[in-house]
Amino acid sequence: MAQQSKSYNPGDAPSGTLEQPVAILRGVGPRIAERLTRLGVTTVSDLLCLLPVRYEDRTELRRLGSLRPGEKVLAQGRIELAEVIFRGRRALLCRIADGTGAITLRFFSFSRAQHDNLVRGATLRCFGEVRAGPTGLEMVHPEYRVVGPDTPPPSKVLTPVYPSTEGLHQQRLRSLMVQALSMLERAPLTDYLADRLPADVPQLDEALKFLHGPPQGTELEPLSIGRHPHQLRIALEELVAQRLSLLRINLGRQRERATALSDDGKLVAKFRRQLPFTLTGAQERVLTAILKDLRHDTPMHRLLQGDVGSGKTVIAAAAAVVSAANGLQTAVMAPTELLAEQHYATFRAWLEPLNISVACLTGSVLGSARLELLRRIAAGDAQVVVGTHALFQQEVRFSHLALIIVDEQQRFGVDQRLELKLKGKDGTHSPHQLIMTATPIPRTLAMTAYADLDYSVIDELPDGRQPTRTVVMPESKRPRLVQRVLAHCQRGEQVYWVCPLIEESEALDSQAAEQLEQQLQSALPELEIALLHGRMKSAAKDQIMRRFKVGELDLLVATTVIEVGVDVPNATLMVIENSERMGLAQLHQLRGRVGRGAAASSCVLLYKSPLSELARERLRIMRRTTDGFKIAQKDLELRGPGEVLGTRQTGVMQLKIADLVRDAHLLPEVIRLSDELVERYPQRVEPLIDRWLSGQAHYAKV
Repeated sequence: MAQQSKSYNPGDAPSGTLEQPVAILRGVGPRIAERLTRLGVTTVSDLLCLLPVRYEDRTELRRLGSLRPGEKVLAQGRIELAEVIFRGRRALLCRIADGTGAITLRFFSFSRAQHDNLVRGATLRCFGEVRAGPTGLEMVHPEYRVVGPDTPPPSKVLTPVYPSTEGLHQQRLRSLMVQALSMLERAPLTDYLADRLPADVPQLDEALKFLHGPPQGTELEPLSIGRHPHQLRIALEELVAQRLSLLRINLGRQRERATALSDDGKLVAKFRRQLPFTLTGAQERVLTAILKDLRHDTPMHRLLQGDVGSGKTVIAAAAAVVSAANGLQTAVMAPTELLAEQHYATFRAWLEPLNISVACLTGSVLGSARLELLRRIAAGDAQVVVGTHALFQQEVRFSHLALIIVDEQQRFGVDQRLELKLKGKDGTHSPHQLIMTATPIPRTLAMTAYADLDYSVIDELPDGRQPTRTVVMPESKRPRLVQRVLAHCQRGEQVYWVCPLIEESEALDSQAAEQLEQQLQSALPELEIALLHGRMKSAAKDQIMRRFKVGELDLLVATTVIEVGVDVPNATLMVIENSERMGLAQLHQLRGRVGRGAAASSCVLLYKSPLSELARERLRIMRRTTDGFKIAQKDLELRGPGEVLGTRQTGVMQLKIADLVRDAHLLPEVIRLSDELVERYPQRVEPLIDRWLSGQAHYAKV
């Protein structure tokens, strides 16, 4: 049975520094080293920073008579019976007792040697989850060992369970960690933050030693949610290193060169005069900042945040006008063909009257039309090229790409953005980049997660937009809601009905979209209804969305694939099923699909009782505000489902320990410490970055 490894002794470990390859540890050959690399572990220091994902309490032997179903326990007793049964599924049963009670150990996968080793009268120690079985309490496939004279007593520390990978078992990881901790005793890690933190905050070595073996009696609850002070100390350092890395990236970009873009011919003023609306004050501020960026010969890297419907696209178009005024090209990258086509239509309407040519490159453009379009892009005749992932392809060559605009940036990985950037690289010159997101991000979070970017916020909606009215409605009122949908459609308006899943799930008891569509077809036979879900092929999804956009469909039943979607001003009602199961950010993004036109719009949040307190609070917030930034802040405070940052957390900077949402309360201190290190202790910056982010240098190129 896997036990917590013995206490570490400095004499047990190899000599040397913690930055040596992990291969110096006993038991690490080429195969184990390769498996450790999959976990991001190449040095002994990396291994020490591989923290447990959870803990098991194996510090106390429990009496069998005290066990209850659902508990994970360490127990011991004498073997009364060990037999193979063939009733139903073949199984090995072993019954142990200790005078206070008994329990059956059940194994479905076993060998003859295992059976022979379970001798009646021998003492067996086991660890596993207790459950109710056909003849009393049982454990299924517990860890176990036959107790002999050399069997050590139960561990005095909690047993760590580490992130693992195929071929790398917990017992080996624990054995390697004992050696690494012994090395740590002899050669402590340099603590770059110790003298900048209050005295009651644990030092780095102290935190690492504690977390690899919390002493008996340590509460599991704070450890299980990442809130123990020793975990927070490690998370704080990693977040500081991450922000320092992003600040370093930003500094490196300032040494790059870009083509300075000016609007001497006043083409932007002409562009603005032809718009059928006036820019809001927030749009004016953002546009001024972007035009200023473009006039510099260092590349712009600006994040533009704006709530759904706030008017980011017109700002992007104005930036493209400046690029075209200088005889250069702009690439506009969208996550779906449908969104790319929408941008194409919008950009054409605004830019072609200014004699700026706009093209659209998606996977659907084939044959001779594709070859001609590629020729126009390579010759510079296509001044603004809107597209999807097709823009990354090797065959696409730009004459002089000066500006890259990325819409819904969280849908694109680092590698994709880097490929597009390289298409604009011309000797020593790099393209300007404008990155747009409809996900509102609170200021402290943005200052940490996007420290490599300048960022602007559009925090007001255009005139004429009415806030979407939000109604929270119990499932019992569904029949009345169906009639309301009919009334909307009979007025010539359109409706979204969103369901989070596409097939029934016992775990969530959620209404499947396919079943829901059939029910609505039966209840509303006079309406044109279609179903849209994530498992459909892209062409089929796009075809349905086009039909909805042009008004051929009255009601669209959809999963959350419409979250990043198309502008349908005629859609004035959205119904969201199982809203109690969704995060605030996701609910807000979905609600933004309506209220795109001048007509009053509504969003109905259907829920099933009983509501948890967390779900009740989420729905209360949705009913009270349509302000995306307030909702994003509440999303962080509630720590409900939904990732505020999309791939920024999981695809751009791989965090080993910290979580930008869970640990948001640390961010003001992260900003203070990282700024202080840059200003007063610059010699600490590189070593700290290397400790936590040594394998992620390629992100600096984006």
